[in-house]
Amino acid sequence: MTEPATRTNSPIRVLFVCTGNSARSVMAEALLRTHAGRGFEVHSAGTEPKGINPMTLQVLAESGIDASWARSKSVREFAGQSFDYVVTVCDQARQACPVFPGGGTRLHWGYEDPAAAVGTDEERLKVFRRVLTQLGQRVHQFIPLAERAHAEVGAS
Repeated sequence: MTEPATRTNSPIRVLFVCTGNSARSVMAEALLRTHAGRGFEVHSAGTEPKGINPMTLQVLAESGIDASWARSKSVREFAGQSFDYVVTVCDQARQACPVFPGGGTRLHWGYEDPAAAVGTDEERLKVFRRVLTQLGQRVHQFIPLAERAHAEVGAS
């Protein structure tokens, strides 16, 4: 791919993509927004948006993350925009994700779909919590790597 679209004086632009933009991509967006600060501009979208799953909002709230800003969006809403990172968080979205201009890096973080979990509400919430924890670990690893890469691009 070509070089990322940003420079060190502009935020690192990240788009998380899944199929429904109801759980995983929203969780990833909320986590990165919460833990990365102003050095990042973060969005999420779905290839077939379905609305945000109420359990997504519940586990984010349990974790102390305000997601009152969240809404389910289509990748079409971001057509023509450049991102430093486009991160797919499900296999279906990986195959259906459009190419965004301006290069950047495509990453794939595959996670189970908590919205597809079956069982009691508590059993389903357990899956949402597990996926949130896994995404949180990945986001915490991603932040310093993205910041370092961003600084190196600005220095070259």
